Amino acid sequence: MTLRYLGKTGVLVSPLSLGAMNFGAWANRDHDDAVRIVHRALDAGITVVDTADVYSQGENETIVGRALAGRREEVFLASKFHGQIGTDPNSRGNSRRWIVRAVEDSLRRLGTDYLDLYQVHRPDPEVPLEETLRALHDLVAAGKIRYYGTTTFEPHQLVTAQWVAEDRNLQPPVTEQPPYSILARGAERATLPIAQKYGLGVLTWSPLAGGWLSGRYRPGEDAAESSRLTRQPHRHDPALAANQRKRAAAEELAKLADEAGLTLVQLSLAFVLQHPAVSSVLIGPRTLDQLETQLDAVRVRLSADVLDRIDEIVAPGVTLSPADEGYLPPSLTDSRTRRRILSGAVR
Repeated sequence: MTLRYLGKTGVLVSPLSLGAMNFGAWANRDHDDAVRIVHRALDAGITVVDTADVYSQGENETIVGRALAGRREEVFLASKFHGQIGTDPNSRGNSRRWIVRAVEDSLRRLGTDYLDLYQVHRPDPEVPLEETLRALHDLVAAGKIRYYGTTTFEPHQLVTAQWVAEDRNLQPPVTEQPPYSILARGAERATLPIAQKYGLGVLTWSPLAGGWLSGRYRPGEDAAESSRLTRQPHRHDPALAANQRKRAAAEELAKLADEAGLTLVQLSLAFVLQHPAVSSVLIGPRTLDQLETQLDAVRVRLSADVLDRIDEIVAPGVTLSPADEGYLPPSLTDSRTRRRILSGAVR
């Protein structure tokens, strides 16, 4: 694989990254099989492995740590914090208290003494951004992590993080990990341009739109059964209007892929890879076969005509379903933030 720079860090990474979320109780429970998948990815030239403490409640990191035993230095290893771990109400979020504990737990499970990249998995409106950035700055200074970044942050939060870091003389975030696919192009509006402005490395997730672009949805055919419907009905329930729009688009894209002599997986991954802001695309295979179908996408280059046809099917900047945005701020999810409560006459 031809390596790419991760933003302005000077670090070279593979265009595909291995997202490990599907290893463990959430999907593939066979640890030996998961280790084989990791080893195949490394042998194929993938240099980035991405996990998180919340994936299968730490089991995922344990599997990744086992797979990387003896090969740790080959890998740019990334993990994340934020999600609820266990039942302790303070074992979550973006506070300094939790970050300092969470990183030690991740290092132990992964069997390493440092992370190349530690990522804030989601924004936390209850914690001042400066507290989070300062805690991460201190972890860089302590050698626990080499860099830190964000995941699924709002564009204004990316800009604010850069401003706060500069004003407080802190190590700034150097990466962002947004959802990005042909069916979820919202990152094109502001996130990707902001990443380019500030020199952020971009590691995109869900390039196959949670399976919608895996080739499962063929024109005139019933879709294969998927466990995702049970785990994520908001993204996969066929009765929802947004998901009906996704299926219609996926069927049109499948036709386009056929005309271009490609699989839909190749078309979808190549689309994300060709955006100039993207450093690496996270793929999340559950099986070895799924991994194999995605590896050769790095050799595909889409013509301007094909890219124009994609724009006609899903317009630039459009995400067909809000459920695919990965994070909705309280201003959208909490009605109290949008409605003034009248307590009496205004004087």
